[in-house]
Amino acid sequence: MNCEECTYYAYDDEDEYWYCTADMDEDDMARLMNGGRECPFYRDADEYKVVRHQM
Repeated sequence: MNCEECTYYAYDDEDEYWYCTADMDEDDMARLMNGGRECPFYRDADEYKVVRHQM
């Protein structure tokens, strides 16, 4: 899983920085930073993935 492919990964023009917009609390963030396996908030940003699968 790659953050750059996630729906919640957004660019802030004002800060000129990419960041996660998922609604995480401190415990969730600590779990991910300390070797968590998978992000529970990950959502694939590829809107056409389902359509390609159906073809």
